[in-house]
Formats: sequence, C-alpha cells, structure tokens
Amino acid sequence: MKKILLIEDDSDLYALLKYNLEKEGFALVGAQTGKGAVDLCRREKPDLIILDIMLPDSDGLDICKGIRSHPDLTHIPVIFLTARASETDRIVGLELGANDYIVKPFFIRELIARIKIQFRSQLPPPRLLKAAGLELDRSSCRVRLNGEMLALTATELRLLEYLMSRPGMVFSREQLLDGVWGHDRAVTTAPSTSTYCGCARKSKPTPRTRPSSDRSAGSATVSIRPRF
Repeated sequence: MKKILLIEDDSDLYALLKYNLEKEGFALVGAQTGKGAVDLCRREKPDLIILDIMLPDSDGLDICKGIRSHPDLTHIPVIFLTARASETDRIVGLELGANDYIVKPFFIRELIARIKIQFRSQLPPPRLLKAAGLELDRSSCRVRLNGEMLALTATELRLLEYLMSRPGMVFSREQLLDGVWGHDRAVTTAPSTSTYCGCARKSKPTPRTRPSSDRSAGSATVSIRPRF
C-alpha cells in the first residue's frame, strides 16, 4: 500500500482528501500545519507528498526546498495543491522541484489520476549496487569485493547500502544515524563511527572507489566517491 503524506491547513479539505484517498486504497498521514513538515516526512518516509503552499505558519515553497535538499527525501514526488494560480506561481513551484502543480478548486478524480501517474513513473530500486570492485546484492544481502564474498554485520550492510545507493553524496554523522539507524534511534556517534570504520576495513576499497571521512567544524562527513 502506497503511503501519501498530506500537508493541508484546511480541516474540511484535509478530511475530504483523507476519505477519498483511503477509499482509493492509499494510506494517508500528514498534518494541518507546516511546522516540522520536513521532520515529519523523514519519520513517515511517504511514497508521495501533497503540499499546500499558503500555510498559516510556513511557506510550502520553503518546505519543498527542504524536502529536495534532504538526501532521504529528494526522490519523493511532491504535488503542490494550492490556490496560487498564476503562471509565475506554477513555474516557481515546478522549478523548486515539485513534480506536479494543481490549483484549487480541483476535481478529486483528477488529483487521484495525477497521483497514480507519479507512481507509475517510479522505477523500482536496482537489485545490484556497484562501485568499482564492490557489488552489493539487495535481494540476497550479500557483498562481494572483486568477486570475493565479504562478511558484514547487518548494521554494516545497511550502512554500506545507504552509501552505495547515494554515490558522490557527503553525509554528516547525524545524517548517517538518521538514515541507517532511524530518526527515533537510541544510538550515539561512537557506535556509528565504529561501524563505519569496520565496514570500510572489510570492504578494502580499490583505488577507484574511496570511502572518505572528512572532518569539518567538529563533525565528520562520510561519502563514497569515485576517483577518476
């Protein structure tokens, strides 16, 4: 079941959308305030976000920026549902990263059709992740380096998958903790650093692939970067 997150301050419209989307077979979560919307998205990990722009305590455009700038959310489709109808508003919304822009008033059936279009266009994640000599098979949870099997713990496997599925991106410890251990974790930075170092030692990357730990302003950043 696909999960949709709705940010809409109008109580009647929120209830109407909740009823119709759940009737259509979607799971709906959300809030009637923009405050903490990005954190809510991180916790719920929805398959699609419906976002109002004119919220009483937030600007939906800023929320969209926050979604698009977060590595765990940037792939999630965003549909603006708003009363702002000018050409400029539409262009700005789409240029900020929205996948669709629907103006109020609207037809429920059209909204549902547009949601389904977004889901049809989503590609399943690749089964194999590759970075130079490293190969991670998501279906069997096996990792090979230059054809040889590596023995990784479950946490090391999750950390390696997280990094390999986001090549070239740099992460702080906090982002790794949220992405690998979860938002409601009870983990300190020490185990995360230990796990990363253990994973890096076991994978023994070739010269073309280099996990890196860069220390900046008192916090570590980690990424898998190809070297050309």
